[in-house]
Amino acid sequence: MVSVKSKSDIEKMLEAGKIAAEALNAVEEKLRPGMTTKDIDKIVHRVITAHGAVPNFLGLYGFPASACVSVNEEVIHGIPGSRRLNEGDIVSVDLGACVKGWNSDTCYTFKVGQVSAEVEKLLRDTEQSLYEAIAAAQIGARLGDVSHTVEAYCRERGYGIVQNYCGHGIGREVHEDPEVPNHGKAGHGMRLVEGMTFCIEPMINLRGDGVHTLKNGWTVVTDSGTYSAHFEHMIAVTADGPLILTKR
Repeated sequence: MVSVKSKSDIEKMLEAGKIAAEALNAVEEKLRPGMTTKDIDKIVHRVITAHGAVPNFLGLYGFPASACVSVNEEVIHGIPGSRRLNEGDIVSVDLGACVKGWNSDTCYTFKVGQVSAEVEKLLRDTEQSLYEAIAAAQIGARLGDVSHTVEAYCRERGYGIVQNYCGHGIGREVHEDPEVPNHGKAGHGMRLVEGMTFCIEPMINLRGDGVHTLKNGWTVVTDSGTYSAHFEHMIAVTADGPLILTKR
């Protein structure tokens, strides 16, 4: 069941969203070759807790860290540890904060130093597909319009689209209805109404749609072994258009 939030609810979610955005900013400021993925998780944990918030990924479904930190071919749910970042890597940092019972969720894929032109374009196009989809999240539109926007934008550019995982509603719970796939038919699905809050999160592969989960039971990687980018914002559907609640 989809929950519709009041303006007061959305203000509280915006507070949680600002903290999540600040955690990503802190990661970007400190990011450098030689860091471990655990170093990134420590930054995230410190920033979120310093604001009196709770890292809502920590313990969620048993996840052992405050952030999912996924490198190169890792799509999502990378477990922070001893893996060191190298020049030319990309790293997706997915995180959220809980403030007074209200949740946020956001992700950004960062470059580690200089990356190839092909990877640079993957990042740019994936992020742009997110903003194109956000623009489609208008009152009266269909959920399929949002999903189709990501699919059309990325297919035109020859990328693979992860279909096993998707965006989601958010509020009192990190994951609520509705599911927000990155593929779909325009004009189909539920109609968007004022007060809906959900996360749009394109997960786009350099080549091929296929993914699989590693033996750790968490980390999802591309079947092709090529890089994958992941960008996510939490938004609210409002009378003034879509409002990004995790804007950096």
